Amino acid sequence: MDVAGKRGSPPLGVALIGAGMVAGTHLAAIDHARDHVILRGVLSRRAERAETLLEGVPDNYPCAPRVYRDLDQLIADDTVDAVVVLTPANVRLDLIGPIAASGRHILLEKPVARTLAEAEAVVDLCENAGIHLGIVFQHRFREASLSARRLIEDGGLGRLGAVEVAVPWWRDQSYYDEPGRGTYERDGGGVLISQAIHTIDLMLSLTGAVSRVQALTGTSLFHKMEAEDFAVAGLKFTNGAIGSFTASTCSFPGSPESLSLHFEKAGLHLAGGILTVRWRDGNTETFGAGSATGGGADPMAFTHEWHQSVLENFADAVRRGVSPAITGREALAAHRLIHAIEQSARNGRVWELPG
Repeated sequence: MDVAGKRGSPPLGVALIGAGMVAGTHLAAIDHARDHVILRGVLSRRAERAETLLEGVPDNYPCAPRVYRDLDQLIADDTVDAVVVLTPANVRLDLIGPIAASGRHILLEKPVARTLAEAEAVVDLCENAGIHLGIVFQHRFREASLSARRLIEDGGLGRLGAVEVAVPWWRDQSYYDEPGRGTYERDGGGVLISQAIHTIDLMLSLTGAVSRVQALTGTSLFHKMEAEDFAVAGLKFTNGAIGSFTASTCSFPGSPESLSLHFEKAGLHLAGGILTVRWRDGNTETFGAGSATGGGADPMAFTHEWHQSVLENFADAVRRGVSPAITGREALAAHRLIHAIEQSARNGRVWELPG
């Protein structure tokens, strides 16, 4: 099972835990990443859901993945090197403890956990066990996002002055009618932790940390749910930039999320998989290609290719014994900002972030 540091080693054996909405995307990503990973089995609270999911495995797949009856059977499978966890956030600690203790590496669908405190506990647990913990923040792997990062790291844009973030998504009430969805007990919140967390992570990876937040959150008349479906915040970044942030699942019919970064020498605008760079000298450049992002009535209307990139990066990192592109520790930055937005809204005041 020890594959760390071995270049050219066989594909990483992985098991899926969870057979819900996003499992089909992961199954497609795994199938298209055969040189990197091989699916050994699926564990679900309901075995029939795992069986249905595995019906999507192609006939020419290199092995016949199994349905595990429980976590102990999964852990006893010596062909499993890593586990991809897709469950709701409320069962993360119960699962991750035994998995980490077994020495399996973990790739975790966002969020890390329901709350900042729980997320920190998950990260500490994995670090203490000496395993790799990667987080599925696939928006960073879009071509447009990678191009934006390269431009920023090249240093030719000058200083960052202002940031504008908008996540104008839509979810029908039927989405929140699933038991537990949009609750603090199961999900840890609403639009912030379940939808906007992807854009928050991407923003922070390009801008650096936020130092101060003033926010308002609420639930619109369009949804019956416990947590928020609308959030707005003013942001102050540690580098001196200022910004605005809005996120919603009540913006019918839903539009692609957007991120605008205004530098001294150019403005960068990311939306719908395309990066537009407008230089102050009048030149304009574009990178990437248009694509659906799941912002409308169908939350799964997006390609598996970004998940595939995350999976391949994680598998290669495990085999080489290095950190994956997005570690659990790094993912805590998004959780800290969500916590700050929530606390600012609940307390009706500016919220300072530590550090």
